[in-house]
Amino acid sequence: MDTTGKIVGVNGNMINVAFEGAVAQNEVGYACIGSGDSIQRLMCEIVRIRGRVADMQVFEDTRGLQINDVVDFSGNMLSAELGPGLLRSIYDGLQNPLPQLAEKCGFFLQRGTYLPALDRKAEWDFTPEAKPGDRLTAGESIGSVPEGIFKHRIMVPFALKGVYTVKSVIEAGSYTIEKEIAVLTDADGNDIPVTMTQRWPVKLPITCFEERLRPGETMTTRVRSVDTFFPVALGGTYCIPGPFGAGKTVLQQVTSRYADVDIVVLAACGERAGEVVETLREFPELTDPRTGKSLMDRTIIICNTSSMPVAAREASVYTGVTLASYYRQMGLNVLMLADSTSRWAQALRELSGRLEEIPGEEAFPAYLESLIANFYERAGYVLLKDGSKGSVTIGGTVSPAGGNFDEPVTQATLKVVGAFHGLSRARSDARRFPAIDPLDSWSKYSSIIEIDRVEKLRSILRDGTNVAQMMKVVGEEGTSINDFTNYLKSEFLDSVYLQQDAFNEVDAATPVERQREMFDLAEKAMTSDYPYTDKADARKFFQGVVQDFIDWNQIASDAPEYAEHREAIAKKIEEAATNA
Repeated sequence: MDTTGKIVGVNGNMINVAFEGAVAQNEVGYACIGSGDSIQRLMCEIVRIRGRVADMQVFEDTRGLQINDVVDFSGNMLSAELGPGLLRSIYDGLQNPLPQLAEKCGFFLQRGTYLPALDRKAEWDFTPEAKPGDRLTAGESIGSVPEGIFKHRIMVPFALKGVYTVKSVIEAGSYTIEKEIAVLTDADGNDIPVTMTQRWPVKLPITCFEERLRPGETMTTRVRSVDTFFPVALGGTYCIPGPFGAGKTVLQQVTSRYADVDIVVLAACGERAGEVVETLREFPELTDPRTGKSLMDRTIIICNTSSMPVAAREASVYTGVTLASYYRQMGLNVLMLADSTSRWAQALRELSGRLEEIPGEEAFPAYLESLIANFYERAGYVLLKDGSKGSVTIGGTVSPAGGNFDEPVTQATLKVVGAFHGLSRARSDARRFPAIDPLDSWSKYSSIIEIDRVEKLRSILRDGTNVAQMMKVVGEEGTSINDFTNYLKSEFLDSVYLQQDAFNEVDAATPVERQREMFDLAEKAMTSDYPYTDKADARKFFQGVVQDFIDWNQIASDAPEYAEHREAIAKKIEEAATNA
């Protein structure tokens, strides 16, 4: 018998429900408004149980809910639907397909309207891989269907525990996702039908793999400052904190286009509607450099803007990481981007306030660090049961008010991530993009360049920055020629290597081999001794070589003048170092 309850209190999007029977934490229910054909069922989730009263957050506007209104409990946790057809999709935080929702509701989405995440009518070309008599466990393949450029594995449902015997598998052919494609038998002889789709609770990690491995392989992004100085590993975690307007969203979009991953899951969590609309318009138009087709062919967007219900914002990041983990089970490398985790934390703060919990710093819940850690820990590089490997790399942006990195969300994130790409207001105001601060940022992962060489250039960069600060007080004439040369070297590295022109087809994305070539030449310029005695001569040389380097950055690697330009710069540096 289904459990039902009655509302005994309403506080914003939080309702208190008195129930009889059995309920569970994170169970989904539906608060009913009206009756008959005009009834509206608003999805909600149990966040706390106190005796016979359940506190539930409603994922919709609660206007019209009254005391004694009925709540139906589903018996299921908040879950994502997994199966073929997820790629190219745009969902809200509850995995409602937004294009289909717009077709049904028009410009203004109607509350209480929920649609299936996957198309029930589309047919997929199924190829069986398992045979009757095979013994399988959760996550192992029964067959596969082609989904774009990928082989989409149809797996034993993750919720099944133990070993199952394959009783039958359907022959190859085109079927819908609800077609029974196999029957499994458990140890007690019970038959379990399997389709191409399954459901999984979004707040539980998918762990149907053999072993969790240490992230080691670099996830190249073709952003020079990231790959060289602050790298990210496949299966690792990183965060991009920065003030508004510093370029967080642009950096994420560049990363999603050029990163060396198979699939990108972008969770726009509480972002302003204008930014999300721009993303939705641009992604289908962007060309995937790997395939030459639309970037959307290997992208999933979870869209929950700041104008949508706050409670659904909290669910959106979990939905995104669940979809990412699903594709990891197929041996693919997935990049999951959350923009922005600050808005997610604000949703947690609102929920905590309505639960009347003792607040932590800046009124965020006292368990904020634990929740952020649990989210980022769902990244990982794993060995699957068939011997293949897959990864989920999580990158989250943080939007601290005023660019204050000491606020709770940034600090809690820094404790758990493996790389920190801190965006600087001063750099963005100076139009130095990407605005990653080269001195405040850090990474625990392996670079594409030897670490001692990277640190040597960072030390010169640090010395030059200190000289620049000193020159603001004593002026250029108050510095020695050696200090002034270090300052020019730091400006050189910043201009030619740390900055990239996102609007230039060549400079926007630098392959690894070209980065190494550029680094070798920049290192030669940075570590050479220039016996200049006149600051004007030193400035003239570095201004010239900076412009030569920038021109070289915009020449395609396969162009005939590419090597000529490189040799000319190297010769210019060598002559200046010996003859100045």
